Amino acid sequence: MLSIFSKKYFVKDLLEGFVDIHNHILPGIDDGAKNTEESLILIKRLMDLGIRQFIPTPHIMHDFYPNTFETIGDSYQELLEAIPRKMQRNISINPAAEYMLDDHFDVLLETENLYPLRGKYILVEMSYFQAPLNFEDIIFKLKTKGYTPILAHPERYSFYHNKFEYYKTLKKLGCLFQLNLLSLGDHYGKSVEKTAIDLIQEGLIDFVGSDVHNENHIKKITELYVNESCINKLKKIIETTNNTFTVI
Repeated sequence: MLSIFSKKYFVKDLLEGFVDIHNHILPGIDDGAKNTEESLILIKRLMDLGIRQFIPTPHIMHDFYPNTFETIGDSYQELLEAIPRKMQRNISINPAAEYMLDDHFDVLLETENLYPLRGKYILVEMSYFQAPLNFEDIIFKLKTKGYTPILAHPERYSFYHNKFEYYKTLKKLGCLFQLNLLSLGDHYGKSVEKTAIDLIQEGLIDFVGSDVHNENHIKKITELYVNESCINKLKKIIETTNNTFTVI
């Protein structure tokens, strides 16, 4: 906990040149941008923070957002056609997906019909109520097929908060972790914030992403600050994220 005398280090000061590997800027495809107008607003606001490279990751949830290569491609094309040419010259957008670990994911995995962030990195998420009973088996299957699983926002799964050592077990199994920038404040609650800081301090976070869905998320990111110890570790994580996923 920061004391009133602690110096504030703003997270936004680290975002110049950041490669955002987790966001929901594609229009009309999930619970992110509803249309191209909202997409453009989000992109412009993120550009104001120095972000130029985007990997949009629309949800693929069989019961809610049954997206496919085709629906993602159509939304991506719609966005490209709406972006002014001058803006297009200054950014890169390379879509991927965020996969819910539901029953349908097993089908996609068997057919290897997956949309990676880059190379063979696959972004996955799970229910906030409980982890899949076969989560470790899924990690093993992904690794066997040559993929590297990245668990989105591990700090948000409250059922792990009192089982912190299990995070280390997942890392040993080959699952990487992507932390949400918003988790560094109280947007998701104090327990998530504490877990996020603990994961960073323990060296368990591999990558970060914005997970931006709307303008309010961006506003909150601009207000985020942490202490000196955390900002130094976060800087290295952002550098790793950029080095791993940059295309420019």
